[in-house]
Amino acid sequence: MNLHEYQGKEILNSFGVRIQRGIVANTPEEAVEAAKKLTEETGTGWHVIKAQVHAGGRGKGGGVKLAKNLDEVKSISNDILGMMLVTPQTSAEGKLVNQILIAEDVYYPGDSEPNEFYMSVLLNRATGRNMIMYSTEGGMDIEAVAEETPHLIFTEEIDPATGLLPFQARKVAFNLGLSGAAFKEMVKFVTALYTAYDKSDSALFEINPVLKTSDDKIMAVDAKVTLDDNALFRHKDYAAMRDEREENPIEVEARAAGLNYVDLDGNVGCMVNGAGLAMGTMDLIKQAGGDPANFLDVGGTADAQRVETAFGIILKDPNVKAILVNIFGGIVRCDRVAQGVVDAYKNMGDKINVPIICRLQGTNAKEAKELIDNSGMEIISATEFQEAADKVQEVLEA
Repeated sequence: MNLHEYQGKEILNSFGVRIQRGIVANTPEEAVEAAKKLTEETGTGWHVIKAQVHAGGRGKGGGVKLAKNLDEVKSISNDILGMMLVTPQTSAEGKLVNQILIAEDVYYPGDSEPNEFYMSVLLNRATGRNMIMYSTEGGMDIEAVAEETPHLIFTEEIDPATGLLPFQARKVAFNLGLSGAAFKEMVKFVTALYTAYDKSDSALFEINPVLKTSDDKIMAVDAKVTLDDNALFRHKDYAAMRDEREENPIEVEARAAGLNYVDLDGNVGCMVNGAGLAMGTMDLIKQAGGDPANFLDVGGTADAQRVETAFGIILKDPNVKAILVNIFGGIVRCDRVAQGVVDAYKNMGDKINVPIICRLQGTNAKEAKELIDNSGMEIISATEFQEAADKVQEVLEA
């Protein structure tokens, strides 16, 4: 689950990470009041207005601007709120800005070249260890740094059993070229950042930039946070931070129905039971000359209502030209699934306007095939993987 910048900073702050302070606003009037409050609390006269969307590169699209007085705060906030922000990480259509963050200006006058670093904490799947990735080249695309100057990117792997050790935090500060008070501040920052990542059950914490001020303070100026959905049951307060306006509406609907669904860019919808079978089914679709339009796992209770709901979600994608139902009957009986497919087909009527290939294997597979073949419905049955692939190819070429 992705978070907005202001939400990520709230988590960081709760674990003792120094942050650029800010207040979220939904209207230009709220933005002005937020700016006034920040001035009272921090003494800042200038404010940074930041669009809150789940996408990076906001500054390049005009979603991050500096306001030097309250009139500019109101004017800039009015321009950013409601805009369709297009960044390198959004579609060509962009994302609607519903909220903005009014943040203090932390770049001191006279700091013509502030020290900005890049830092992220994530899982290295190849080693099964957490990893801190960091660079002296903050404030710019880390992808460009990796491509053009890879020697400026450092990594520090952490054993989950021991956690971040003191010498590792010192090593990070040393590699960033810090000394004195700034060195000590960075050690504290890195330690608190890793604790925040670990205790919040996050999949990613990315801070770009981490700023060293002229008086040697270290703070997070930005925060990109992705939480592990599988651990949200332990963090009810974090789960409440979900902003469904930023998510794919079809995926939101599927989650509400208890379906595991991921939207893709292909032309063949797939409905399966089990994540491993889903991956194999997507390979099957590619083999047949198509591209998977989605990942959809209906789980072990593929009854008529669940199957009908799944069909409805798949068909919301206008790019779908065929649907492959690939079910292995282990716990669930194939004939029960087949009845669910037939009932769903009857109930949906002309809403189903693409060919359906139904491959059922496992418990009562023979009865399931007979049920589908004798249903009178335009459902193409199959029992083997290759047979299903051939039939997908046939309907795509028809």
